[in-house]
Amino acid sequence: MDKALLKDIQEIEDQVIQWRRYFHEHPELSNREFKTAEAIAKHLRSLGMEVKTEVAKTGVVGVLKGKMPGKVVALRADIDALPVTERNDLPYKSTVTDTFLGTETGVMHACGHDAHIAILMGVAEVLSKNTHLIKGTVKFIFQPAEEGPPPGEEGGAKLMIKEGVLKNPDVDVIFGLHINSGTEVGTIKYKPGGMMAAVERFVVTVNGKQSHGSAPWTGVDPILISAKIIDGFQTIISRESDLTKEAAVITVGKITSGVRFNIIPESAELIGTVRTLDPKMRDHIIRRMTEMAQDIAKAYGGSASIEWQNNTAVTYNDPDLTAQMLPTLQNIAGTENVSLMNATTGGEDFSFFQEIVPGFYFYLGGMSPGTAVPYPHHTPDFRIDDSGLTLGVKSLSQLTLDYLNN
Repeated sequence: MDKALLKDIQEIEDQVIQWRRYFHEHPELSNREFKTAEAIAKHLRSLGMEVKTEVAKTGVVGVLKGKMPGKVVALRADIDALPVTERNDLPYKSTVTDTFLGTETGVMHACGHDAHIAILMGVAEVLSKNTHLIKGTVKFIFQPAEEGPPPGEEGGAKLMIKEGVLKNPDVDVIFGLHINSGTEVGTIKYKPGGMMAAVERFVVTVNGKQSHGSAPWTGVDPILISAKIIDGFQTIISRESDLTKEAAVITVGKITSGVRFNIIPESAELIGTVRTLDPKMRDHIIRRMTEMAQDIAKAYGGSASIEWQNNTAVTYNDPDLTAQMLPTLQNIAGTENVSLMNATTGGEDFSFFQEIVPGFYFYLGGMSPGTAVPYPHHTPDFRIDDSGLTLGVKSLSQLTLDYLNN
């Protein structure tokens, strides 16, 4: 790493930590990241960048031109928080509350997006001080609504792409990272090809016939039908999916039906998710779930329909780009600290960028050494070790320079 660049990164370490803690203390929900966006835009403008705001509602994009012409690298950080009430004793603990789907809730950066913002702001600052090292252009993408926009709204990576974020200047490759509370500080994990799953949301509506609970033979029980459908869905995974090829998951996370103990209701609703890492397996599972829901309901005298919503594609690291950039990560973190990971069934809408241009996404360690039990993402207890942020700044900075200059 260039000595002057390294010195700039070391000097900004405390500031990056302070940024992260500020955003942690002041989280905002998807498509509502107004103050977050304002702080990001102010910082980018202070660096002399060309800045666009209100991209995909609350997104911010900064463009930094190097001293020499060349290709265009995009760097992306997600900026939204979750409807989770924090329950730890951090001095910068979030006490923010908001309304989510009609329910009052705490708001928390329970997935590390606050760290992503701070890291990318740090990269923006150090690269803006070293434009003589840049052969080309860097586009900084601060993306809202990675966790999904509110019902009835557009948002996230899909909307940013729709609004042209990968154009003018046209992006050649995109890099991103995700801090991970189960990966030790100072280490990096990566995987070429499919790294994270495509995510589908489904809603099954089961229709029966209402009757008195004492006389079920006079009606059609949608709760019983729902149980059979759920059981049937799992056989698609256990008996029809080649799990030696890739993992796949079907989860029903919510069942709604009925109002009283002695009434068989008229309908039921099942809401859940499907996670897949292979397009053919995805298509098979969706087709079979649709058939199975309808056929099982019909067999028991009812009817069923299923609606689908695609939340993310497969987070697919371009194999050639991954092989090209792996030495950079090994040089920055140390070869012994960069390891191959298994694919996960979590989802990430960074995947939509990767459908348009080659992309490389990796995990950054955020767990304190010696931690017995990591703090899981999307939980009230989530926490990360701030000492891992500097490696994120180094990694994204050097990936950018190495790609552009080589």
